[in-house]
Amino acid sequence: MAPDAIQVKPLPDFRLEVDFATGEHRVFDMKPYLSYPAFAPLADDNLFMKAFIVHGVITWNDEIDLSPDTLYLLAA
Repeated sequence: MAPDAIQVKPLPDFRLEVDFATGEHRVFDMKPYLSYPAFAPLADDNLFMKAFIVHGVITWNDEIDLSPDTLYLLAA
């Protein structure tokens, strides 16, 4: 199980700067995921830039979120 995300900062070019409960800091590229139907609405830059955290999970609205496991394992 990956640590919770505790802070997120949306960056230009559909990247997320994420701090984890372990103190680690990583950057995640969302561009490859925007072609999936679940994440397609995030291609709207206005929506993408509204990312926030709910209980350790990166969230945009009631329908779109990204697990900390995916972030932690795939972010650089």
